[in-house]
Amino acid sequence: QVQLVEAGGGLVQAGGSLRLSCTSSGLSVSNYAMGWFRQAPGKERELVAAISWGWGSGVRTYYSDSVKGRFTISRDIAKNTGYLQMDSLKPEETGIYYCAAARAQGILTTEGEYDYWGQGTQVTVSS
Repeated sequence: QVQLVEAGGGLVQAGGSLRLSCTSSGLSVSNYAMGWFRQAPGKERELVAAISWGWGSGVRTYYSDSVKGRFTISRDIAKNTGYLQMDSLKPEETGIYYCAAARAQGILTTEGEYDYWGQGTQVTVSS
């Protein structure tokens, strides 16, 4: 049974940093594409960052324009865990952050492409 569990959310001031983790069981993160989505209050869930399956130089990443240069998606194969490092956070980035995974090649940018989802972790950025 596949399970994704997010952690690392919390309350942070604008300009601060958080690192979210997505611990996986029932799958090997190196064999799955992964993504981080955000759902802000009253809005639809949107992709923040994604990483392709694989390891080393073959791995590709994607970032939404709004987070490019501030967020970093990564994966620790030994720990079977994905991460989202978020720096210079803004109040409008408040929301529930979800990790998702799918056994597929390439960068997956839509919700429907992902097979497995975590329950989400709340991130609140105060101004």
